[in-house]
Amino acid sequence: MEKNYLPKNFSRILLNESQIEKIVSTLAEHINHDFRGKELMVVGILKGSFMFMSDLVKKLDVPCCIDFMSVSSYGSGTQSGGRVNIVKDLSESVSGKDVLVVEDIIDSGITLDFIIKHILNKGAESVSLCTLLNKPERRKKAVPVKYWGYEIDNEFVIGYGMDYAEKYRNLPFIGVINEE
Repeated sequence: MEKNYLPKNFSRILLNESQIEKIVSTLAEHINHDFRGKELMVVGILKGSFMFMSDLVKKLDVPCCIDFMSVSSYGSGTQSGGRVNIVKDLSESVSGKDVLVVEDIIDSGITLDFIIKHILNKGAESVSLCTLLNKPERRKKAVPVKYWGYEIDNEFVIGYGMDYAEKYRNLPFIGVINEE
């Protein structure tokens, strides 16, 4: 990737493509084991989870259907505003289903707490969380993260679906930027 494409405050690569692939494979193995013999509804949280979810579902060998939700809490900055708004709700019914919510990163837990309650209120049998990156240091709401790939410090990351002001989602790696 050309250096002039990266933001000026780009610091370093946190996870390269091969590290990400290993993490996704390991998560898929655990999910396949835990949901063997069951049907799973996989719900991706847009926009950040799209790359991770795509790679993850390719490795699942349990029957699954997919859906997406889009919620907003960040706007264009690097800090969550704390208020969650549903931009796009589920298209399919979750009633009686085991749901796996796939997220790119969990930090404050506010958004995921809201999403779990929302899906359970729609009648899901169970809701499990899967995230590529877990940032427990910033947790404000305790959410039960069943599957997580990599724990990070309180850093702002971009790439592999994650953005900074809607840019850099297309990077094949995850990098750190220093907040200005």
